[in-house]
Amino acid sequence: MASKVVLRPIDTKTKTAPQTTPITDDDGHQGAVVFGHGEAAEEPASPATRLFHTRNLNCFIIAVLGCTTKINVDVIKKGLECTLINHPRFSSIIKLDDKRGKKRWVPRKVNVDNHIICPDLDPEMQCPDEFVENYTSSLTTKSMDMSKPLWDIHILNVKTSEANSIGILRMHHSLGDGISLISLFLACTRKASDPNSLPTIPSTKRTRPKFGFFRQSFLSIWRIMMVIINTIVDIMFFLATLIFLKDTDTPLKGKKKDDELLINPRRIVHRTVSLDDIKLIKNAMNVTVNDVIMGLLQAGMSRYLNRKYGNKKGNQSNDKNNLPKKVRLRGAIIFNIRPSAGIKALAEMMDKKSRAKWGNKIGYALTPLFIGFEENPLGYIRKAKAVIDRKKLSMESRFSFSAGLLILKLFGIKAAAALTNRVIGNTTVLVSNVVGPEDEISFFGHSMVFAAPAVYGVAHALTIHFQSYCNKMTISMVVDPEVIPDPYELCDDLEVSLETFKEAIKKATKEVIPDDALP
Repeated sequence: MASKVVLRPIDTKTKTAPQTTPITDDDGHQGAVVFGHGEAAEEPASPATRLFHTRNLNCFIIAVLGCTTKINVDVIKKGLECTLINHPRFSSIIKLDDKRGKKRWVPRKVNVDNHIICPDLDPEMQCPDEFVENYTSSLTTKSMDMSKPLWDIHILNVKTSEANSIGILRMHHSLGDGISLISLFLACTRKASDPNSLPTIPSTKRTRPKFGFFRQSFLSIWRIMMVIINTIVDIMFFLATLIFLKDTDTPLKGKKKDDELLINPRRIVHRTVSLDDIKLIKNAMNVTVNDVIMGLLQAGMSRYLNRKYGNKKGNQSNDKNNLPKKVRLRGAIIFNIRPSAGIKALAEMMDKKSRAKWGNKIGYALTPLFIGFEENPLGYIRKAKAVIDRKKLSMESRFSFSAGLLILKLFGIKAAAALTNRVIGNTTVLVSNVVGPEDEISFFGHSMVFAAPAVYGVAHALTIHFQSYCNKMTISMVVDPEVIPDPYELCDDLEVSLETFKEAIKKATKEVIPDDALP
């Protein structure tokens, strides 16, 4: 069984190691820590930060948070003043160094009021779900004020079908990657059942079977050889993708103009499914949650494309195979390349000697996704597992990260951005997955129902993020509405595919499971 990791309280050390005092106010988290403002020093922007400030990779992370109660703006403001703004990235701006011409992080005093947007809304409005979706999507067209730290929070006190209020946290990707930001966010939260306890998350460590010396030595040598072979093959495909290898033009692929993908306004939607259902399938097939997720993605996209091609042929049935014989469709799968995997305590990430450092420590692997008609739905999961197992024995994600750094040093930031944009532009979808807490959590006293993070600013017409929380899995999509005008149909296809997996499991095991016994 996977062990659990208990996160430590927020610790945002600056260069001068500021003093700390406990919070005892009922409006804040009991037992949390307030960090004094030391004289934080300027820092040079990392290569990843500079890359995320180029025109074609100007990316933002946006997280839609559903709460069980109306959001108290004053409580949120006080909580942010005690925690978030003391982090150096959330209290600094990006500025060009006049002498060297390079970007730097420059500390600034933060006025939280300038970062909280709370529009006056009618709590009895019609179609609140549609309003929240339109509001969230409209943020993809609005830039941030570069004279302030690059984050803001939008509070929508309107009841939707999923929550009694909505908070939208928007951050520039240069502040950190998903692992960094969720570590910071979780350090600002507490268990809803116990305001003094931080959330627990599943550990990524796995117990491996122990073998004798000779067998263990043979397996180690075999593993090293497979890593070398797979890495060489993946690098060749990576270079081919950079030069000429492109995905098939499908109804999911972004449009190009003058050999550049168009970045149009985006639509952000999400769908929540049962994590217990995913775990049921995982345990029955002896695979991982990631295997099930990737199988689900392949099955859902196959259903969507099968219907689209069927409509072109005048065939409305989804039971018949309408797909072309050969479809090359690849996902740029985001990997955490830190030596220490998984979500870590924030204090550990801020420690310079840590193996899990704060920042954008991510690479991507170009992963083929099976698009086809499977008689047995579980075939999608088996195919996904085979691909993922192979990618685990490859250094492709580290190569993509290192290649970007090398190009940047040799030829400059524009060349590195062009390389990244071209490789990503020749694939179809960007996919990421971050594990969340197993407990229901509260954000400054506001219990959360769901969390739906996503990334926008990349040229893909489709970006998908999987986020687990309690017993739920939220699937967030960022789509180009000119390419994918019906994102909810794709959400439906993913949900239906999960149901077909469950039915196939019951059929394969030949067990009659009452509906009320299923998670």
